[in-house]
Amino acid sequence: MKRAILLMVSVFIMHLVDARSGIDSLLHVLDQTIDNHAIYDQQKEAKLHHLKELLKMAPSDELRYNLCGQLFDEYKTYISDSALNYARLKLQIAEKLQDQNKLNDARLNLASIMGTVGMYNEALDIVKSVNIRYSPDLKAYYFYIYRTIYGYLADYAVSSQEKARYDYLTANYRDSLLITNPPQSSPYIMVRSDQLIVNHQYDQALKLLLPYFPTIANDNHNRAIIAYSISQAYRGKRERELEEQWLAISAIYDLRSDNKEYISLRSLAYLLYEDKEIDRAYKYIKRSLQDALFCNARLRTIEISQMIPIIDKAYQSEITARQRQLVLFLISISFLSLILLVVLFLLYRQMKKLNKARKDLSKANDRLNDLNHELFSTNEQLKEANTTLSEANLIKEEYIGRYMDQCSAYIDKLDNYRRLLNKTATAGKMDDLLHAIKSKQFIEDELTEFYANFDTTFLQLFPSFVEEFNNLLVDNERITLKQGEHLNTELRIFALIRLGITDSVKISHFLRYSLSTIYNYRTKFRNKASGPRDEFEIKVMQIGTKNTL
Repeated sequence: MKRAILLMVSVFIMHLVDARSGIDSLLHVLDQTIDNHAIYDQQKEAKLHHLKELLKMAPSDELRYNLCGQLFDEYKTYISDSALNYARLKLQIAEKLQDQNKLNDARLNLASIMGTVGMYNEALDIVKSVNIRYSPDLKAYYFYIYRTIYGYLADYAVSSQEKARYDYLTANYRDSLLITNPPQSSPYIMVRSDQLIVNHQYDQALKLLLPYFPTIANDNHNRAIIAYSISQAYRGKRERELEEQWLAISAIYDLRSDNKEYISLRSLAYLLYEDKEIDRAYKYIKRSLQDALFCNARLRTIEISQMIPIIDKAYQSEITARQRQLVLFLISISFLSLILLVVLFLLYRQMKKLNKARKDLSKANDRLNDLNHELFSTNEQLKEANTTLSEANLIKEEYIGRYMDQCSAYIDKLDNYRRLLNKTATAGKMDDLLHAIKSKQFIEDELTEFYANFDTTFLQLFPSFVEEFNNLLVDNERITLKQGEHLNTELRIFALIRLGITDSVKISHFLRYSLSTIYNYRTKFRNKASGPRDEFEIKVMQIGTKNTL
């Protein structure tokens, strides 16, 4: 199968005379490749399993470092979260080895995968921490990461000023890559062709790429990249059929290398949608979305999600049109059958009336059942809404009462404090007065009492909060409170979330912590969740719902 696909692709690349015939044949090969995706997944998993077994048995940190690098390379376009984990493990080993070159390489790996998953600021912070003077052999990789991240930022910039700035930085680092990589090397050709395409020099780009493509041996991933660049050059020249052909070639090599983070298949799906080939477009965009979700390539998922409703609507419209044709066909056959059976119809008219009445009754019963199900569903939703409202009322009543008591107590304390300051001033004790004014002890004591009151009130409403919150975490990350402590800072953050205050800015003001600290706490506990991280705070919001009322 592999040799047959390679042979067919090679033939189509060498003989692109009849453009429509070429694209149809390539799409047939691409369909087979998509249908056989499980085979490529099995091959990839077998390779990953072998590397993981070697890592378990590695006798030295040096070998573990190298194996982590291999696992990172295999995972970076397959499952981004796993690539991120191995990049971090590689960095930990490099720190143990105290090798500056290995540290820089590991940091660049981490920055690269952070850029892929959309953590641009974090990626740039890591790259900026790398002193490339100690690792001259990593310069090309260093500049590549900068060029890639600024390219992403330019693509998703919200204003023309930001886009212009990021485009400028992207071009600068592209120039640096051209200086760093030797001419005729694969990275040089990729970067140079990208520069030519960006500058609308499409013919020059094709003169560089087309002779180079047949020389790429045993590297499906690079073939996919070069084929995609060729398609973009033809796109600039507005040669649509050649653009589709090279997108198909790129997609075939992407899928054969089991690359889950790609652009070609998605772009081809949209072109086919415009060509009214809705079935294929739907199949390709669906495969693209499945791979993007599997890889956890967030940006690709967002891009695909913007296209799926358009293609899906067209696909559903086509299915509806086919169903209408089928209905019309069936009606026509039924009409002819009725003409042939008209005599029998007259003889059994009474029987047909009875049968029709039974069918109508059956349909009425079915409809009644459907309505009953809908009513039951509506009642359940209403019950859930009432439960939520009752809980909100209970929380509101409890906290309003506490708020009134607290305000009254604060007024009394402020009056007593005023009297104390007045007494001190009247007595002429200016030093004591200044000391009392400058001291933060009063505020700290009040904050301590305020948080204690908050903890007490909250735990009255949700007495099992700490236990249920710990149940949402993995066993070795559960929170243990100190003696006499009701809630700590981390628990107060999620207590506020449970009360419906999800804005990190409001939480930071309430707890008097910086916004970044609140964000870090929330991220840290999502990462400690025993279940899916995206559902962690939703489950926190559900704590105590059955016990509150």
